[in-house]
Amino acid sequence: MNQSIIFSDDLLVEQEKQQVVFSAQQMGSLIKCSVSFLWLTEESGETVNTSQQAEEAFLQLRFDIEDKAEALIEDEEFNASGGIDIS
Repeated sequence: MNQSIIFSDDLLVEQEKQQVVFSAQQMGSLIKCSVSFLWLTEESGETVNTSQQAEEAFLQLRFDIEDKAEALIEDEEFNASGGIDIS
């Protein structure tokens, strides 16, 4: 694990966008990260349609999500807004 990337404990379920948003910090810069309900469904093997299901799947898969986000940050795979999307 790269210690220069720190993940906070925040999470926000955006039901209308079908994603969970969380944040990372790298060298003082805040990076908005998101993971889609579809990715959560595929990785968890459980249906993710509601905010509660999304939060539960996110918490269950948190370490995998952080590993994936870390790899995308290190590879500088940022979206147009400077964030990271896992979908």
